[in-house]
Amino acid sequence: MPVPIRRLAVALTLCCALLAGSAGAATAHGDGPHGVPAATAVAAEPSPSTSQERQKFAKTRFVANAALAAGATYQWIWKPYKEGKFKKGAPHRRVTLVKAALAGAFAYNRLKAAVHNAQGDPTLSKALAPLNTAIAGLKDLPAKLRKGDGSAAGAFNDTINKVKEAGRSAGAPVKDKVPKPSELRSGS
Repeated sequence: MPVPIRRLAVALTLCCALLAGSAGAATAHGDGPHGVPAATAVAAEPSPSTSQERQKFAKTRFVANAALAAGATYQWIWKPYKEGKFKKGAPHRRVTLVKAALAGAFAYNRLKAAVHNAQGDPTLSKALAPLNTAIAGLKDLPAKLRKGDGSAAGAFNDTINKVKEAGRSAGAPVKDKVPKPSELRSGS
């Protein structure tokens, strides 16, 4: 019965790998010639980024996260609020409120990530330090949005503007980037 070439090649490769692995294990345990432990190669570990590179990456990540938070806030909270879509009796109010609540949770998540990223850069961390309480205060605002509280939209917008200003003063200007609806649902 003939055996396909592929099957032979796979079997031969596995046998060689097993033999090489067992030979390597034997030399690693000191079973080399004359009972002398064999030297093993140590894999080089990647070196971490320098502190200056970490700061650059922290600033970039801060800008990306803050831009997503700003875009979500503008598109699904501030703009519908200005158009009066949160008022009782407005058409599609329930859908608008659900979208706003999702956007609020998303914006809160991205702002927390932006604050975490800013801690890698001394200038950004100093600029954002006074805003930590304002960002923490956004945690309860999605629930207020669902209830139709219009002041929640203003609080979101004010906090986003303060974060943008802090970024601009630290040399990291933030421009709105509207996230996709699938990003809102996933939360990141």
